[in-house]
Order: sequence, then C-alpha cells, then structure tokens
Amino acid sequence: MKYRIEKDSLGEFNVPEEAYYGVHTTRSVNNFPISGHRIPTEQIKALALIKLACAEANMDLGLLSKKKGRAIVKACREVADGRFDDEFPVDIFAAGSGTSSNMNANEVIGNRAEEILGGVRGDRKLVHPNDHVNMGQSTNNVFPSSIRVAALPLIRALVAEVDRFRRGLAAKARKFDKIIKGGRTHLQDAVPVRMGQVFSAFAYSMEKDGRRLRDTLDFIRELGVGGNAVGTGVNTSPKFRKLIIRHLNKATGEKFRVTANGVEATHSTTDISHVSSALQTLAIDVHRICNDLRLMSSGPMTGLNELNLPAVEPGSSIMPGKVNPSVCEAVNMVCLKVFGNHQTIFMAAQSAQLELNVTMPVTGYALIESLKILCNGIKTLNDKCVAGITVNRDRCRWYAYQSPSLATFLNPIIGYDKASKLAKQAIEQGRTIPEIVLEQRLLTKAELDRLFDAKKLTAPVGGK
Repeated sequence: MKYRIEKDSLGEFNVPEEAYYGVHTTRSVNNFPISGHRIPTEQIKALALIKLACAEANMDLGLLSKKKGRAIVKACREVADGRFDDEFPVDIFAAGSGTSSNMNANEVIGNRAEEILGGVRGDRKLVHPNDHVNMGQSTNNVFPSSIRVAALPLIRALVAEVDRFRRGLAAKARKFDKIIKGGRTHLQDAVPVRMGQVFSAFAYSMEKDGRRLRDTLDFIRELGVGGNAVGTGVNTSPKFRKLIIRHLNKATGEKFRVTANGVEATHSTTDISHVSSALQTLAIDVHRICNDLRLMSSGPMTGLNELNLPAVEPGSSIMPGKVNPSVCEAVNMVCLKVFGNHQTIFMAAQSAQLELNVTMPVTGYALIESLKILCNGIKTLNDKCVAGITVNRDRCRWYAYQSPSLATFLNPIIGYDKASKLAKQAIEQGRTIPEIVLEQRLLTKAELDRLFDAKKLTAPVGGK
C-alpha cells in the first residue's frame, strides 16, 4: 500500500494514499482494532447532514466563504448519499465521545471538498477539516445529535411496522373469534377463551407499544448541535443554533428543534435511553407473542397442536419431515438482542460524568441496531408467520370441553366446594365435567348446553 504523510499535534503519521480520511482517523484505526464494528451507515448520513447544515449556517453568518461552503455542502451530500461509506473505518470502541468518528467525517468531507475546489487530497490548503468543516462544532454536540438524527426516521419506520403488525393480528382476531379453546394459567388448565380473544390481546399490546414509541419522537427531536464543548455555545453566534436547525430540517424534511438546555444535551443520553426503554417493552411483548405461538403450535402429535404455523424450511438435518417454528425462533433472538442492547444503553446513560457522557459510540450503535432488527423482525413475523396461521378448530374445542376448569361455571349453581369435588372426580376418572353433571342430574341436557355455550364460557354473564 502506498502512503502519504500527514501531520497533527502528535507529529507525522502515514495515511493510505488513496484514503479520503486523514491522520486522525488513521491513528484511531491503529489504536483501536477491537471489534470491527463501525458506526452505522444511518449515522454516517446523519453526521454528513449535520455538517451540511452547519456549513450553510456559517455561510449565512458570513463566517465561511461561499466558495468553500458550497464545496463542503456538495461533499456532505455525497457522503449522505452513501458514496463514501467505506471511508469510515473507525471502531465503535474508540474515543468515548465519538471524537474519532467526528474527525473521520471532517476529514472525508474536507478532502472531498478540497478535490472539488481543485486541490489535492490530504493537502488541507483549501479546506481544513477542523477550521472549515468543523467550524462552530464540537464532537460533544455533533455526535449525540447525529444519533438522534439517525434514529428519528428509524423510529417512525418501526412505528409503521408495529401498526401493520397490529392490523395483521387484529384481522386474525376477527377470523378466529368463534373458535373456543382451553385457557391455561400457570401452564395448567383454566377456563376457556376464544382464539380471537387471544389474538385480540396480542393486537392491543401492539397498539400500546406503538403509542409508547410515538411518545419518544418529541424528545428525540431536540438537538444540542451548536453547543460546542460543554453545551454553552462558546465561539459561536447566538443565531448559529437556530440556523443549523433551519437548514437541517430543510435537508431532512424533519422538525428538529434547538434544545432548551445545551449543557443537559451534552452530558445526558436519557432521551436515547427512553427510546430504548420503549423498544425493550415492545420486544417483551413480541417475545411473549412468539413464545405463545410456539407453544400453541407445538406437536403435532405430542404438543398442543392448536395452531398451524406456515412451514418456511425443513426443521431437522436428521429427522425427515420435521418442521420447526423457525420465524418465531428468529424473532425471539432479535428480542434477546434488544434486551442486551438496552442494558448497554441504560448503563451508558448512567455513566455520564460532569459535563460529558463518554459512551456515545456504543450507545448510538446499540440503539440503531435495535431499531433496525426490531423493525425487520416484526415485519418477518407478520409476513412469514402470522399472515399464514390457521387453527385446528376441533383440537381447540376438545381442550376447552375436556378441561376440569369447566367446573368453575357451576359455582353459582352448586357452590365452590361441590364444584371442586366434581373437578377432582373428573381428573381422577378421566371424564369430562359435562358427563358427570348429566350423570348426577345436576342439570338437564338443555340447561347444560345453554350453560356451556361457547360465547357464554368466554364472556361476562349476559355479555358477548
């Protein structure tokens, strides 16, 4: 590999000749060969759009010449379009505030702007990464702002997917509403429930999770960009922050706003933790739904066998004909990863010290990963599993009427103690409650049929 020599405050360093990044990035790559995980492309785009907005603001203020500023803006657009994604090699486990990644962006944008103006990559004579690209900025406000800018469209996409999933579950709830099945509490027989009610409960969980996610949007729109090192806005014009937001909103089509407190925005990541909390709550519900679908479809001969999940692949390398609930298992693992990411994010949030939180890169990586895999996981669960679910009606009905829990409905007629004896007798003799009730002439066949009507068994007295 050929190299060019660049200088910084620590001295000279070899930089790959063809690289758009520079000496700071190269030092970081050499210092932190830890995970191979780089900042997500969504955050690279967000960094570029923030730099673009800052360049526009600095031109408005007369602090940056139109010639330099327009070259920087053009370079920012190219970075935001993904042209230079391979030029961001910094590991997420590097300088904690994201300094290396911010400088990575400054160097790539600066060198590309240098080329646009006819200069030589790595020369810094026409466009300097610190003096021009980073003008009026600090990593301490740019990097956390980029997490928020990257996260906002991902949150909205996830909200839309959750709502689509809710609609899919609700459609199944309507379709399965007349199918009675045995209920289970503590994994033991309980009073019946309709399969439609089960899926309706799933759908309502998604409705609430969608509302929780929407609530996070207002917090995540608040940006500390322009606050500089500790959020006070030192070395910037009083107009700078509002100008940045104006140009950023124009570039993104979003409605970001200036933070009400720049110092808080610099040291606090609790808004990000708030989003992650909503993601964890969503993942809890999705995880539970997957587990219930797996249990209800278990079998076909030695399990519950109430549901049929679509077969998406052979389930065994040794057992012919075996089919597993692969989609549910995949999404279960997605949820486990989200739980782990949330642990990272909230521990990182409480690691802030004085005027700075130095866990920004891993915080952003974990949040963006959770948003993406949950969105894709829920889409996969909806499209490849829930949409094709069918019910084994006869098996469900058999469980409902075989259960000794039917004795519960005799409580108002014969009392709890006598009903308990009937349930015990049914279990010991391997018989059903209706059989014993008719044998002991506690009710007539007509009375029994009215009492054990499927709707009445799954609703309040006189309800529907």
